[in-house]
Amino acid sequence: MPVHRVPAAELDPMLKKIPVTDLRLGMFVHALEGSWLDHPFWKTKFLLKDANDIRKLRDSSIRECWIDPSAGLDVEGPAPVPTGARTVAASAPRGVPAPSFDRELEQAAAICRRGRTAVMQMFTEARLGNAVDPQGCLPLVEEISASVFRNPGALVSLARLKTRDDYTYMHSVAVCALMVSLARQLDMDDDACRQAGLAGMLHDLGKAAMPEAVLNKPGKLTEDEFAIMRTHPERGHEMLREARGSTESVLDVCLHHHERFDGTGYPHRLAGDQISLFARMGAVCDVYDAITSNRPYKSGWDPSESLARMASWKGHFDPTIFQAFVRSLGIYPTGSLVRLQSQLVAIVVEQNPGSLVLPVVKAFFSLKSQMPVAPRRIDLAAKGVADRIVGREAVDAWASFDLDALWSGETAAAAR
Repeated sequence: MPVHRVPAAELDPMLKKIPVTDLRLGMFVHALEGSWLDHPFWKTKFLLKDANDIRKLRDSSIRECWIDPSAGLDVEGPAPVPTGARTVAASAPRGVPAPSFDRELEQAAAICRRGRTAVMQMFTEARLGNAVDPQGCLPLVEEISASVFRNPGALVSLARLKTRDDYTYMHSVAVCALMVSLARQLDMDDDACRQAGLAGMLHDLGKAAMPEAVLNKPGKLTEDEFAIMRTHPERGHEMLREARGSTESVLDVCLHHHERFDGTGYPHRLAGDQISLFARMGAVCDVYDAITSNRPYKSGWDPSESLARMASWKGHFDPTIFQAFVRSLGIYPTGSLVRLQSQLVAIVVEQNPGSLVLPVVKAFFSLKSQMPVAPRRIDLAAKGVADRIVGREAVDAWASFDLDALWSGETAAAAR
């Protein structure tokens, strides 16, 4: 088993290496110095919220670790007040500073770049007929999970931005992030979040066996071509079975993420509770990322519009799972284009955990004056702010504006 270390050349200057004896609640562990076999956790990046975790680390053979003071407490400063059980809306206990959204976007962009490379390599190996290593994906799943836990909207939103050439690879990264976010919303434990993320990462592995002319066709598939594409869940399931090392949940999501709640999906036309919980989650996450992403043959839909359309597809998704999915993203997910009561057009840049309908937006155009305005950040949940969202705006009408840059700055380009 390889040693998980932070390469010196890639060290963030904010990171600090400390003895595990100096760990305390509220610190964010970025990496552990030692083998995966030497410590009691499936992940090596996590916020210390439980005194038992500190005890487990001190009792293990791990002697040193790296902490990220930008995502948790530093070696100096007051200790946090324990908060008890984890809440879905919060990514850190009270008293622990959360990283800014802009900083999390930068970290998410780096993860997207590494994720694209890792998934591309995995698909290349599969195309060559070589066995894939499902467990080898865990470090990447861990990084994605840590980002989602710190700020769910950052990586999920960035991973939605894809080019024609990297769609298949970044789709796997995006569905991994969406699955982790949904699992967290459903209050699943850490192991279940890991399994959900790994299932999302591997769900489309069977596409590595599809003819590239069909997979990347810039237009509607013929009936024969669609019949070929419909075999990808079974092909992926076969690959994972042969490789070994995948849990039944991961295998099941790969095989059944195209099943529909009303029994009209494929490959086995399962219905209702015949479809496993993880596969029902995978169905929602897979479709959302597909319809919000630019494809060779169509532009992606607005995130908020996509949720509205998905809600209208009766029988497609498990209603309970879909409702949880909406809560995990917000009614107006990051990147959604909206119209405010003040007649400003704005783009959603960040969610407010306390309110699904009052996100942070960035206004850029006045419908009253029919003129652009200097981009202005507005927290609709802030005290004294009376403005609110009154509707969605059609993305096509604002094609002359670089909407991705408006909500993410230069980070969107850096993620590609």
